[in-house]
Amino acid sequence: MTNRHDVVVVGAGLAGLVATAELTAAGRRVLLLDAENRRSLGGQAYWSFGGLFLVDTPEQRRLGVRDSAELALADWLGSAQFSDDGSDRWGRAWAEGFVDFAAGELRPWLHGLGVRWFPLVQWTERGGYLADGHGNSVPRFHITWGTGPGVLEPFVRALLDARAAGLVEVRFRHRVTSLVTTDGRVTGVRGDVLAPDDAPRAEATSREVAGSFEERADAVVVATGGIGGNHELVRELWPASAGRLPDRMLSGVPAHVDGSGIEAARTAGAAVVHEDRMWHYPEGVADHSPVWPNHGIRILPGPSSLWLDADGHRLPVPLFPGFDCHGALQHITRRGDDHSWFVLDKTIMGAEFALSGSEQNPDLTGRDVPLLLQRVLPGAVGPVETFAKRSPEFVWADTPAELAAGMNALTGEGRIDAGALEHTIRERDAQVATGLGKDLQVTATAMARRYVVDKAIRVAKPHRLLDPEHGPLLAVRLSVLTRKTLGGLHTDLEGRALRPDGEVLPGLWAVGEAAGFGGGGVHGHRALEGTFLGGCLFSGRTAGRALVETLD
Repeated sequence: MTNRHDVVVVGAGLAGLVATAELTAAGRRVLLLDAENRRSLGGQAYWSFGGLFLVDTPEQRRLGVRDSAELALADWLGSAQFSDDGSDRWGRAWAEGFVDFAAGELRPWLHGLGVRWFPLVQWTERGGYLADGHGNSVPRFHITWGTGPGVLEPFVRALLDARAAGLVEVRFRHRVTSLVTTDGRVTGVRGDVLAPDDAPRAEATSREVAGSFEERADAVVVATGGIGGNHELVRELWPASAGRLPDRMLSGVPAHVDGSGIEAARTAGAAVVHEDRMWHYPEGVADHSPVWPNHGIRILPGPSSLWLDADGHRLPVPLFPGFDCHGALQHITRRGDDHSWFVLDKTIMGAEFALSGSEQNPDLTGRDVPLLLQRVLPGAVGPVETFAKRSPEFVWADTPAELAAGMNALTGEGRIDAGALEHTIRERDAQVATGLGKDLQVTATAMARRYVVDKAIRVAKPHRLLDPEHGPLLAVRLSVLTRKTLGGLHTDLEGRALRPDGEVLPGLWAVGEAAGFGGGGVHGHRALEGTFLGGCLFSGRTAGRALVETLD
């Protein structure tokens, strides 16, 4: 069998598209394969909020944010907590490279491709620990104008141009099941041709096999994503030290995100590292109009809501909304709960609740300026209002006793004590009423309003939850939402896959989530947000450019 293509790229998500764009821009011939249909081009990135971790940008400087590559790297290392046993050697090297990229070439590169950003930079993962601990010291979350589809646009355009020039062949409904190896080198792929299925984007498609295929190439790039849609595997790999993931979970990714590409590479001799490192969200709510099985949406909260466990107790400091996602998740899983609660009022919901995902933000996704301007008006944005009306996870009440009754009715467990809930709310309200207070969440919320964006659109003015002017009260049941795989195929700084002995596995490369966004784990144990799309961009670009040099 002769090579008709220089490179086979497996997976047509963002990382695969970026690698393909780099290869075809240099005149290389690429075969791009994906198990889904043409409607799912772009993969998970299409559904994302489009947030990018960028450092020392014009957007930050216009808002008075003082950032630097040095500060960003210190934040990254404080969050990652890389192991010192040598297993994080490549992950840390990729992290250092990514921070330099985020502070340097990333923005001008994308800007030159036509990408633009919402001017109000958001502050995610605030941390709340000491200076050398987890969290972003400053706001760095830049929302792309057009959200996830806006990030994908230039690379989809490059794919279409390359196809017109005869440099790329795209085959959908081609599921790679194994890699071809010859004398210890990866030389191609084998798999199933799946029966035609024109289901809408991300909906479950048929796995009926209509044929088989085998293709050879000088190199294979695995860009198949992580394991978030495979709940059985997620539970199996979740570390015992972090408790137990619940039987009832939501999915932040479609069912086809199942880890099969990683497993095919492992079988061919590639090393997989840090499989127990994952980034799931504890603030998920079931989508009232699901697209894929167990479809969940993440609430992007401001800092004012009380976060309570399943028994109605406040989560410990600093596990406030928006401060330490992974810490809050592990607190819940170590308790053995399958849910937690936000308790707030209508005013806080209107000011602070946002929903992750391109489809939940039509103003930003559709680049609709009049619709976008409604975000500065009182009350919740349209999708949040709709969710609050249609979702059974939102419990409204006029008094703490009624709220407790509604919470217990929803779960059928009776774990919320009405008197204790009222006491918790009144204690918090007393701290707010002082104008100062010793409650660390109250003081952190007041500090957040020193940032102009938070004061304008993200953090409600401090007030008593039991003030009728801000009612009614609201409780939202939160579920675990699977999302990202932080470990993956072990790679060097070019994106070449490594064997278990640390040597390069010739012919195989890995990018995006399949490679832990670089090196088998660029994030270590915790992420700073905006780094998943960024990791796909960086790893796809890096591997693509390195492959061009290798193939010369």
